[in-house]
Amino acid sequence: MSSPLATIAEALRRERARTGISLTELARRAGIAKSTLSQLEAGSGNPGVETLWALAVALNVPFSRLIETPATPVRIIRAGEGVRYPAEEANFAGTLLASSPPGVSREIYQLHIEPGATRHAESHIPGSVEHVIVAKGRLRTGPTGSEVELAEGDYATFPGDIPHIYEALEPHTWAVLVMEHR
Repeated sequence: MSSPLATIAEALRRERARTGISLTELARRAGIAKSTLSQLEAGSGNPGVETLWALAVALNVPFSRLIETPATPVRIIRAGEGVRYPAEEANFAGTLLASSPPGVSREIYQLHIEPGATRHAESHIPGSVEHVIVAKGRLRTGPTGSEVELAEGDYATFPGDIPHIYEALEPHTWAVLVMEHR
């Protein structure tokens, strides 16, 4: 199994080549420094969720396409295992549990969120929809300005292609997020 950085590097090179855009143009579209993108494509650096999401949007691909390792016939991710991708500005981390094969558009994440800074998520690719189920704790989430509070076992869905937030209201909050791309 390759390291998360090696997986990201390979995916960025593959997707940039697929779209036919230059390193400079992708960095511009994603709003990141060209040197940062160069480091990521070389398999170094320490990208946060925000940087990877910006790159996915600029490449017009689901986030999972940049971080998922090649599939195996049976895949198990035990509790507490899997690669966590932390946010840069909030105590928020997502672990990709599954993505969709070509032609199917679904990703499943496990989110771990602590009280403190709110995770402000930018718009994802057009047609994205988020489905959230709180497994433990309490969570405030939804489109910016239309947030809702969810308790353990509650479910909400909202457009992911507009700015939205995630804020833990209790310690050790975790939820399942299903991303749908149309």
